[in-house]
Amino acid sequence: AEPARDPQYPPGSRDVVYTTDLGGNEQAQIVRLNRGSGQTVLLTDGVNKHGSPLFSRDGRRMAFSSNARNGTDMDVWVGDGQDPTSNRLVAELSGYWGPADWSPDGERLVLWKYVSSTLSELHVLHVASGTVRRLSPEDRPASYGEAIFDGSANGLFVTSDRDGEFTQLYHLDLGTMTWTPRSADVPWNVDGLALSPDGKTLAFLVNEDGYARVFLLDTRSGKRQVLEALPKGIVTGLRFADAADTLGFTLVTPARTGNAWTYDLKKKALVQWTDSEVGGLDPAAFVEPELIHYPTFDGLSIPAFYYRPAGAGPFPVVIDIHGGPEGQSRPWFSASTQFLVNESKVAVVVPNVRGSRGYGKSWLELDNGPFKREDSVKDIGALLDWIATRPELNPDRVAVQGGSYGGYMVLAALVHFSDRIRAGVDVVGISNFVTFLENTRPYRQDVRRVEYGDERDAAQREKLEAISPLNHIDRIDAALFVGHGANDPRVPVGEAEQVVAAVRASGREAWYMLARNEGHGFSKKTNRDLFTLLRALFYEQYLVGGE
Repeated sequence: AEPARDPQYPPGSRDVVYTTDLGGNEQAQIVRLNRGSGQTVLLTDGVNKHGSPLFSRDGRRMAFSSNARNGTDMDVWVGDGQDPTSNRLVAELSGYWGPADWSPDGERLVLWKYVSSTLSELHVLHVASGTVRRLSPEDRPASYGEAIFDGSANGLFVTSDRDGEFTQLYHLDLGTMTWTPRSADVPWNVDGLALSPDGKTLAFLVNEDGYARVFLLDTRSGKRQVLEALPKGIVTGLRFADAADTLGFTLVTPARTGNAWTYDLKKKALVQWTDSEVGGLDPAAFVEPELIHYPTFDGLSIPAFYYRPAGAGPFPVVIDIHGGPEGQSRPWFSASTQFLVNESKVAVVVPNVRGSRGYGKSWLELDNGPFKREDSVKDIGALLDWIATRPELNPDRVAVQGGSYGGYMVLAALVHFSDRIRAGVDVVGISNFVTFLENTRPYRQDVRRVEYGDERDAAQREKLEAISPLNHIDRIDAALFVGHGANDPRVPVGEAEQVVAAVRASGREAWYMLARNEGHGFSKKTNRDLFTLLRALFYEQYLVGGE
């Protein structure tokens, strides 16, 4: 009845361990399924938030994070992964922590602490004693991502932006604490690591303008190769086989759903193992986006993916804005985008405005805090200017859509550019930063204050109120559709209720879909299908049709 996430096989077992929550409340629990009997065992308390289950190499212990101690701080616990009574608190911590990797001997855990999109920490925990040693230098604040033990277990492969704009690959010698760059010549973010069982080959991903490239590193010589023959798309789930020189992964392109691939290191052979169905549609009809860059108000160039329908136009346009705000729009396969482009003959533009991940640390920080927040909204205004220069696009028929922080961007765009936008679709969006920060779950408040501002500070509170769309409802003159989940722990449902009530009180119409069994977005198929149909109807009425 509820979505199951993060499935994994405990080493040496055919059981499956996964996480699930209730109605999207994100109080995730860890469950073990016996595939022989079909019976499940709840491995956590059923009440508090848990996550990041990680098994030791021998499968005998499972580390995970939990806020069971006080409801706010994510501590690190260890159990046997079979009996919930074996769980014990091994590291009482402050903030948002999680396990990253076990050492091969099971005596140490690498821990990751998240502070903000531009600041995190790495530590190592000696499980038996509970002692925690910091690995990332205190005098060198940076963001740290992946961290895995090398083949010798005396070092780590780590991704970090500690030396520059982009997240690079490093090797950290745990004895000398020497950081050796391994991808300094790659001017893009490294994300995703996998080490072969013999420790001789490290696979890693590079996010190059939204597209993925797979690199293979010889850990002894330092030589690299790229899997050049891969189709242009996005790669996820890097994993080496346990007993073969084979790398597995999933590949998604803008025009094809995900498929399973392998690369044989000895034969140097790529194999596509699956051909995912697309409901009887012709994949050849799907549209690949063009990567464009458009100028904005202060001279920056904003990257965006542009999906253009066949024909001369002029076409209506949907601007699709990602959340985060430190997210990144990438060229995933999107059924809704392909529907708009192919069936409704609507162009779709997907921008990565300032504050997006993937374009360097400085770019990521350009929208931080309340005083720079609306600069990203101005980037949407610049996109409207770009649309007006394109003969194949209709600048009088533009809509904006987005979820979470993207929902705020929709509302803010309607406040600032209602005379140039016909319709907006806001999904689980923020309507007032002060009420959002006061009511989001306690374990999220501090990390969100780093990004948006601190509502407890008088000057920042005043600015947060000034830029909140809820306080400028009189300036919204476009059609509005709001979708939200009643159990949303991140952006509480009050953010939707108050903006819908305000728009309706002003005498204008607001469509509203409330899913009572959902949280931050629509996970259940029945809700996704209903929302998709309603959004299509909304666009038919307010964007494609009408005067």
